Amino acid sequence: MVLMFTRRSRWAGVALTTAVLAITTGCGSDDAATDDGVQVLAGFYPLEWAAERVGGDRVSVEALTPPGGEPHDLELTPRDVAAVEDADLLVYLAGFQPALDEAAETAGGDHTWDAGDAADLLTGDAHDDEHDAEHDAEEDAGHEDGEDHGHDHGDDVVDPHFWLDPARLADVADALADRLTELDPEGADTFTTNAAALRADLEALDDELRAGLADCAVSTVVTAHDAFGYLAERYGLEVVGINGLSPSAEPSPAQLATISRLVSERGVTTVYTEALVDPAVAETVASEAGARTAVLDPVEGLSDDSAGEDYLEVMRSNLATLRDGQSCS
Repeated sequence: MVLMFTRRSRWAGVALTTAVLAITTGCGSDDAATDDGVQVLAGFYPLEWAAERVGGDRVSVEALTPPGGEPHDLELTPRDVAAVEDADLLVYLAGFQPALDEAAETAGGDHTWDAGDAADLLTGDAHDDEHDAEHDAEEDAGHEDGEDHGHDHGDDVVDPHFWLDPARLADVADALADRLTELDPEGADTFTTNAAALRADLEALDDELRAGLADCAVSTVVTAHDAFGYLAERYGLEVVGINGLSPSAEPSPAQLATISRLVSERGVTTVYTEALVDPAVAETVASEAGARTAVLDPVEGLSDDSAGEDYLEVMRSNLATLRDGQSCS
């Protein structure tokens, strides 16, 4: 699958507007705590949730991606860019939201923090084993004409969806506690204690996932887009994403046919759609292969359709969905 984060936000006039709106930034000091706490701006839901859990009542957290919004497709308004400039800390994931990458560079100053630095992101060949099934299916179908079928696993391809591995999210939370301590030294004990409590919750979730997915009749997981690589790596599954790493990518008819054959050949009974992504393509694959569909949430954001009130609840719902869809005992 090809990583395609090429959407361009419309930035005409943003720099000038930001300059007019931002009379003073007040950012970058060693101690950014105020009566309202450290002002944290998060790129999307998992980072927002982690910042709220770690920061507690010493931080005020807002997310740039609205509830129900698709974070990959985030576009920023001039007001959003001004908020990036005014925040005490911008918590984002470089490479995941191109518009926010640009804002971090132009307006973030020295108060940006890239969660990917603490997440041990998977790149390039790290995902090769997960995609062997796709390549095998293409070879069996006689695709030897040298045509590029949309697969590129070069070393520059980064999977951003680290939060679907609870252990990696715990590491990010610990690092965030250190970063918040730099801004609010008096809150160090609070941040450390909160991060430890969050790690305990995430380790409990990890234990549940490991036990629940230990014995599944079907190990190949076919999803709307390739967001579940970290979950697959940690719990011994193999993920095939129909739309690649970006949910807005359009698979070719040849790719759809290949995945439909794979579903049939591997005994896959369930193709997973997502709450924030149009299910049409996944439903087409399921229909052609005689499989059913179920919703598997990549937890990129919450909406009214989310199967839980927070990250932990949605991940436990995902576990139940996977146990049923993969015939786990």
